[in-house]
Amino acid sequence: MVVKFEYGEGLMEAVLPDDRTDVFIPGETIPDPPCIPADALEEATRQSILHPIGMEPIHKLVRKSSTVCIVFPDRVKGGFQANSHRKTAIPIILEECLKAGVEKKDIQLICSNGLHRKNTKEEIRSILGDQIFNEYWWTGQIVNHDSEDWSNLVDLGTDEDHNPVIMNKKVFESDFVACIGHTTGNPYGGYSGGYKHTATGITHWKSIASHHVPAVMHRDDFTPVNSHSLMRRKFDTISMHMEKRMGRKFFMCDAVLDTKARQIAVFSGYGQEVQPASWAVADKRTYVSFAAQKYDIMIFGMPQNFHYGNGMGTNPIFIMQAASAQIIRHKRVMKDNCVMIFSSICNGYFHDQEFPSYRETYDLFQQDYHQTLPDMADHGEAFAMKQHYIDAYRFNYGFHPYHAFSMMSCGHLAEKHCSAIYCVGAYEPGFARGMGFKTRSSFAEALQDATKYVGSSPRILALPLTFKTAAVHLCMKDGR
Repeated sequence: MVVKFEYGEGLMEAVLPDDRTDVFIPGETIPDPPCIPADALEEATRQSILHPIGMEPIHKLVRKSSTVCIVFPDRVKGGFQANSHRKTAIPIILEECLKAGVEKKDIQLICSNGLHRKNTKEEIRSILGDQIFNEYWWTGQIVNHDSEDWSNLVDLGTDEDHNPVIMNKKVFESDFVACIGHTTGNPYGGYSGGYKHTATGITHWKSIASHHVPAVMHRDDFTPVNSHSLMRRKFDTISMHMEKRMGRKFFMCDAVLDTKARQIAVFSGYGQEVQPASWAVADKRTYVSFAAQKYDIMIFGMPQNFHYGNGMGTNPIFIMQAASAQIIRHKRVMKDNCVMIFSSICNGYFHDQEFPSYRETYDLFQQDYHQTLPDMADHGEAFAMKQHYIDAYRFNYGFHPYHAFSMMSCGHLAEKHCSAIYCVGAYEPGFARGMGFKTRSSFAEALQDATKYVGSSPRILALPLTFKTAAVHLCMKDGR
């Protein structure tokens, strides 16, 4: 069979054996559960918000003098369609607050970008829609979280597990905080949304450095992906410490999304109860029973522009992280000595303006006795304190300098769990080799070389469109 894989802005073909290759495309190979019909979506969301789990409804939580904060995820995930979860849920929450007497001037909307770059005005508009944008943007009531603005941060000490908790001050001081989340498969702790949203989106790099680090991500409980790892516990304890110190619970409104970011179900209320309820529904779409036998080789392709932005599929640190995310998601169906092969133009395009610290981080990895990615962990704090990178994050739409180190922590997992990793079609193969990849010009050459690890008749898992759709976590057909 001929399978086409993403390759920069185009595609690269691979000729794969019909009898030993399984192709999986999320939402197509095995259909998603049905989403809420478009004409019923607003009412379903409204009923979820009006009847929250484990909390009083909004009209009992706010009054005329209340200050309200609505926290919403950034552009990285969640969809931009007219009836996306953000565009559906936020107007209903605003309506309930205003009906209960809250004054419009006392409402703030905060984009929970965490260490990601701040979202531009037009990106915010595309996330929220014209009506909400025009009502609140021009009065300064829609802002990005700034994890380096100490005039709007509060240090809450440490949680019960000694994780540092530093959070957005406006959120901390608000009388009512609604968090709009997306329950979608995530290699970091199983799912986005819930307490992951608050633990990463409105905090500081020191809080994020308590879980996006080798000591957490390289544990046996992290891979394959699950919702019971130490990382997931840290999301919970950090967010619950925020709630304890605020003296109130986050009002969460999380939608379980399908491959096209459509809502399968909506759950609102207390995070400790919303998470298991939403996960139970999301599991049916996300943990997919698929493989009859384990695979020797995983093949996929990287576009230039996906997830974090343009350059994700060319920046060598991001390439390694994306490869590792595939292992985290699909380790259940891969043999212990598996091989990974992917296409990437890998042309040395770091996109320095958007990811300003990444080139220096990569260069440092090539020097000074750094043998594996975990050797870089001790430099995270030094980079996080470099003022020119902080300024780029705060004022010029750059990712925070610590972000590169969180990506490197994940990136080591591909090396840890694979016999070999091949980057196919690199324009500048030295960048790929600098991350530990083997380089070949074609899938055919990589497959031929891989026989030394997996034999002459390997079983192959082909994953076209894997970075163009909302991913799943593949499992064995017997549920393992």
